[in-house]
Amino acid sequence: QVQLLESGGGSVQVGGSLRLSCAASGSTTSIRYMGWFRQAPGKEREGVAAIYTPTASGSTYYTTSVKGRFTISQDRDKNTVYLQMNSLKTEDTAMYYCAAGLRLGVPLSLSTYNYWGQGTQVTASS
Repeated sequence: QVQLLESGGGSVQVGGSLRLSCAASGSTTSIRYMGWFRQAPGKEREGVAAIYTPTASGSTYYTTSVKGRFTISQDRDKNTVYLQMNSLKTEDTAMYYCAAGLRLGVPLSLSTYNYWGQGTQVTASS
């Protein structure tokens, strides 16, 4: 079992920044991917960013719309993954979920992930 606790959401103006954190506990050595997903009202949940966690310099993956603006990183000593979000746009407004996957798969696919956090709201407004 893996437990995930997210923090760091909030409301910012367009162009602002936020950093989300996701602390994992439990069977963390089983984790292969940590990912961030988001879901806006009336839309499907989509993969935003993911990182391969078993190595210190784990590969990272981003959906096209956030490349160059968002950065996913990890602190393996703290079992924590971060999502630094810069140049936020109104279309980034959504509930953001952290997820942990225990098997290899498509990094930004929901089906790769076994455990989910409770979500944290991110709102960017003009």
